This record gives sequence, structure tokens and C-alpha cells, in this order.
Amino acid sequence: MAYATTNEAIEKLAAAIGENVYIDVAKWHLYLRDAHLHTVLAEQLYPQMQDGNLQENQVLDLLKKVPVKLGGGKLEVPLSELLPMQSQVHLMDVLEEYQREM
Repeated sequence: MAYATTNEAIEKLAAAIGENVYIDVAKWHLYLRDAHLHTVLAEQLYPQMQDGNLQENQVLDLLKKVPVKLGGGKLEVPLSELLPMQSQVHLMDVLEEYQREM
């Protein structure tokens, strides 16, 4: 699937991530769109996906570099620490599906 612009492609990826990937906070599932993290993540993943060979270890490394501020900024935690395994699987599924459509 071809996109008219890079922004359109990133928005499509962000929407898919935001609807399917969540962080777990005290057993509450907070989807990345609600936490306003889906676009940040899509903007960082999209350039790496363009070669069509994005690896899981690259995604996990990126998740470690995305800071999530908690408690009004008193604490900062890497996104990788907040995603349960099932959510990481959902993220990889979304990325694989998106790459097939590119």
C-alpha cells in the first residue's frame, strides 16, 4: 500500500499502534493512544521499517529509549518497562502487518 506522504504513513502506523498496544499500570491497560505515546513511537519506528527488515531486537532497543514520565515528571521510566509481554507481541504483530502493506 502506497501512502501519499510520509506523514500519512506515520499517522496510519501510529493509529494501529495506539489501538493495539498498551502499557500496564496497576493492572490497568492504558492504550498508547490514550497515553499519547503512539505517535512518538511511530515516528521513531517508521524510518527503521522502510528497509523492510525491522528486527525484534531493534524494536526492543527502541522501547528502552522512549521515556515515559510518571507522577507529573517526578519519575521517568523506559517504555519497555511498562509494556507487558502480550503488548510487546501485539506491537510486533502490528509492525509485521504494516511492513507487509508497505
